[in-house]
Amino acid sequence: MEGKGKEKAIGIDLGTTYSCVEVWQNDRVEIIVNDQGNRTTPSMVAFTAEERLVGDAAKFQIFSNPLNTIFDVKRLIGRRFTDSSVQADMKLWPFRVVSQKNGKPTVEVSYKGEKKLFATEEISSMVLMKMKTIAEQYLQSEVKNAVITVPAYFSDSQRKMTKDAGRIAGLNVMRIINEPTAAAMTYGFGRSQEEKKHILVFDLGGGTFDVSIVVVQKGKFEVKAVGGEAHLGGEDFDNSMLAYCAQHFNKLYKTNFFVNSKALRRLRSECERAKRSLSSVVETIRRAKFEELNFDLFEKCMEVVKRCVEDAKLSKSQIDDIVLVGGSSRIPKVQEMVRNFFDGKELCRAVNPDEAVAYGAALQAAVLNKEDIHIVMVDVTPLSLGIELVGDVMKVVVPRNTSLPTRKETSVTTAYDDQTAVDFGVFEGERPLVAFNNLLGKFVLRGIPASPAYAPSIKVCFEVDIDGILNVPVHDKGSGASNEITITNEGGRLSIQEIDKMILDAEKFHREDEEAMEKHVAKNALECYVSNMKKRAMKAKSEGSMDADVPEDLISTITAVAEWLNDIDNVTVVELQDKLKELEMKCLRLFSCKRFKFIKSEE
Repeated sequence: MEGKGKEKAIGIDLGTTYSCVEVWQNDRVEIIVNDQGNRTTPSMVAFTAEERLVGDAAKFQIFSNPLNTIFDVKRLIGRRFTDSSVQADMKLWPFRVVSQKNGKPTVEVSYKGEKKLFATEEISSMVLMKMKTIAEQYLQSEVKNAVITVPAYFSDSQRKMTKDAGRIAGLNVMRIINEPTAAAMTYGFGRSQEEKKHILVFDLGGGTFDVSIVVVQKGKFEVKAVGGEAHLGGEDFDNSMLAYCAQHFNKLYKTNFFVNSKALRRLRSECERAKRSLSSVVETIRRAKFEELNFDLFEKCMEVVKRCVEDAKLSKSQIDDIVLVGGSSRIPKVQEMVRNFFDGKELCRAVNPDEAVAYGAALQAAVLNKEDIHIVMVDVTPLSLGIELVGDVMKVVVPRNTSLPTRKETSVTTAYDDQTAVDFGVFEGERPLVAFNNLLGKFVLRGIPASPAYAPSIKVCFEVDIDGILNVPVHDKGSGASNEITITNEGGRLSIQEIDKMILDAEKFHREDEEAMEKHVAKNALECYVSNMKKRAMKAKSEGSMDADVPEDLISTITAVAEWLNDIDNVTVVELQDKLKELEMKCLRLFSCKRFKFIKSEE
């Protein structure tokens, strides 16, 4: 049974387009709906002249405020501004992305009349804080602990920055887990499975694509292989349609959608709507055209599936179940290609594609929170990790698909006589030359005693924790000199001081959001009262049920308040509340007490 008085730990699926939060409660996982009654929340943040909006509120005004409505930030986090994927996406986003001195992409918006720059972690933290608030309103208690999911193919930098975003949002990130692993836990939880099953999770979301092969048996989930693309998903399918439609309309009407942010956002939205409808109908833009436009991307998905099965050293016939996750997995052509690849095998539809990842995250959060759940999860590294040797060669220290956590050692030495320092790069990737892999950081070890070349033995240890995050301590056996790599060249990761400042900023934004909401509530209460009183005064005047001057005085008073409401940018919540009380007292004087009570009770 659950521990009495124990703080709850939540699971958050931080998606490219939508996010979802769930919690273990009452001996089951409960999906938490947001303030709009929706089970998923748009991963969007908008800035206006008055306030910051997150989730549905941001999406509602995207057409009127495209330059300051941020989405797809998951495609930016942990990347460099010069990345080809970032440059390609920037051409299709209505909002502005600029480069900082460290090469990090940063979002530029206009907020409260001023130009503001926000780091990608900061935008992600705003979405996470929204999910935290949704959970707190549901549970009626503060939430601190969370498990957050990331794509299996997220890099070391992307994982660290996601964890930083959680910290900025005021969360203790208990663990970062891979999205397809979370979905596999959802599939396997509650099944009495004595015999071993090989499950392939096909996770095609809004911005990322992952494949995992997981062995499920008696509550143990062991990942055997992962594959994927950290930049492939529904947004890319939308972009293919967007480019096609924009070119078509340009020929017809000589209109360039790419120089008009509002038109581009509206066309993009229509393309997304058409894509969704094509999962159940054939018309709109014809399904065959949609499939033609995206066939290369669908093929890319199947190449990842093939490679993942090979990495797991399995045949296609050894896959017992295929679990589809992510909104884009609903695309009929995708399902057809997956089914055909596995020789007509039926696809498992036992889990909700939109909620399965958050469900698994909530299960893992419950385990870490010491609830009475018996689950063991063993994940793997998505990419090989290694060091740079002479000749720009990549020496793999931790091969991809190594079980986590792990600790692997290797040795390096000096290249010439009397060398007292050694430096090398730490990389992730699968190419034999480091130039084609991702640089995580540069390392320098000083204080090595002068000696002939190749004499020193310097031990390099790769420690990868349960979150898939790398730490590299280095030690020279001869001199005792040691150091520990600090990743500084990873897309401009935030310093501790910057994170602490953003935590304070996040708290400030949260207070401002609450104040804005209080102001909306107070304004709505006054507007409703004004509307109600005006209707009743007009009715009393037309019926002649009161002295003629009473309705006239009341209408005059109400009109004055309505005019006052038209310009309340600088009005406080207290002033709105006071104005409502003032109007109520005025009505009390104009009506008899009995009449006033009657009116008030019917509002």
